Amino acid sequence: MIIAIDGPSGAGKSTLGKMLAQKLNLLYLDTGAMYRAVGLAVLQSGVEFEDKPRIAKIAENADIKLVGEPENLQVFLDGKDVSESIRTNEVGQAASIVSGVSEVRRILVEHQRTLGQNSKTGAVLDGRDIGSVVFPNADVKFFLTAKPEARARRRFEEDLAKNRATSYEQTFAEIKERDERDVSRADSPLTISEDAVVIDTSELDLSEVFAQMMQIIEERGAKATSNLT
Repeated sequence: MIIAIDGPSGAGKSTLGKMLAQKLNLLYLDTGAMYRAVGLAVLQSGVEFEDKPRIAKIAENADIKLVGEPENLQVFLDGKDVSESIRTNEVGQAASIVSGVSEVRRILVEHQRTLGQNSKTGAVLDGRDIGSVVFPNADVKFFLTAKPEARARRRFEEDLAKNRATSYEQTFAEIKERDERDVSRADSPLTISEDAVVIDTSELDLSEVFAQMMQIIEERGAKATSNLT
């Protein structure tokens, strides 16, 4: 089973993706973490963000590994654990920029497909173009969204708890900037697949969204079994 979860920054994709993967015993792939790892590599290299050929080369040579269970997923870049360092706002902005480079997307999409297809049980993937580009034939597609204010509040509270927050106003501005970049990029912009189930999480807590998603997955599974028989 392949489950695709798309949506803008701060909509709850990663948290709910981990919850689903753990519940269903599926591989969890945080594709956003992969772009963040490339963003970190570019920052560390000192390469200008306008230099797309060199950024693509960095993505091609980067050794990115996702290791561990969903709730304790570790991200390694060239053998170094960068799980914490990729979560800064600076790296988040860098990831948003490099994700707009077509060659970077091609490299990472190929990697994501390989990981998902090679999983013995299936996978839960979250990102911006999972259902539209990476796995257009996914068994279940979700698009999680929320008002920018709600997403900014969640991200700010998350960063505050981990001592990396600046201010709500800055977080809100960064969310809006990322939204604009995600929907306007030429290659694989953030879009809602026609067959995706859209859930607005603005006024819902995690347990409520999780229950909705599980119900839909179970209904799809029952339907698939019925069709086989």
